[in-house]
Amino acid sequence: MNIVEAVFLGAVEGLTEFLPVSSTGHLTIIEKLLGYSIDDPDITAFTAIIQVGAVFATLLYLRHDFRRIIAALARGVTRPEYRDHPDFRFGVAVIVGSIPIGIVGLLFKDQIETTLRSLWFVGTALIGWSAVMGYADRVATQKRHEDDVTWKDTLVIGVVQCMALIPGISRSGSTMSAGLLRGIDRVTVTRLSFFLSIPALFAAALLQVVTESSNIEQGVGWTVTITATVVSFVTAYFAIAWLLKFVARHSYSVFIYYRLALGSVILFLLATGIISAT
Repeated sequence: MNIVEAVFLGAVEGLTEFLPVSSTGHLTIIEKLLGYSIDDPDITAFTAIIQVGAVFATLLYLRHDFRRIIAALARGVTRPEYRDHPDFRFGVAVIVGSIPIGIVGLLFKDQIETTLRSLWFVGTALIGWSAVMGYADRVATQKRHEDDVTWKDTLVIGVVQCMALIPGISRSGSTMSAGLLRGIDRVTVTRLSFFLSIPALFAAALLQVVTESSNIEQGVGWTVTITATVVSFVTAYFAIAWLLKFVARHSYSVFIYYRLALGSVILFLLATGIISAT
């Protein structure tokens, strides 16, 4: 992989990580079109590691919120009377919501990195989850806000987030849909999706660094991996800022139409033999 490809893939990761369109799905498609084997351990590791850039973009953009929530959690540990504070409850809710995907990700790691990266899965998931997103967007009451979010909400959202281990479904798309179905407003559920992304993406990247470090060095290379990660950080920061402004005024319909179109194109290319699934 050369630097130009790394910059391009990093930009795609950053721009799509927090949009409900599946960043992994996009990277899988583009890596295939660039001639890479999408079930190659090096490419799988590269895809997971560059997500760290998006993690740091989230930490930077929401730094004041993180500082406030961490302080609330620290106070709540030693002061029981503080545990009813909204920031403490929100912090606990994020922790609880992060547990399911960690468990499922470890149990099905091999399948996620091989079988589920087939473009047939990606195309089908893009289209199929669009129906879920459309339904959630249509019936959403949006009567609940950040102070109303409980650990029970995030546990449900966290379980649904496990579906995003299938490339094409989208981690943010799954959490946003589940949040809307719980009656949470779009801005809050979008912010919640950002918070839930931190443990999931960081853990996935750390696992790949630990298990595939030597393969990365001998294959894709650390120079291009770090370059892509930096580009991912920059583009993700601007994507976060844009998305929060967008969802404050609009529904998710534009993303649903985009998913349907992209999924249809992928399945057409596969069915006609123009591209192969792996």
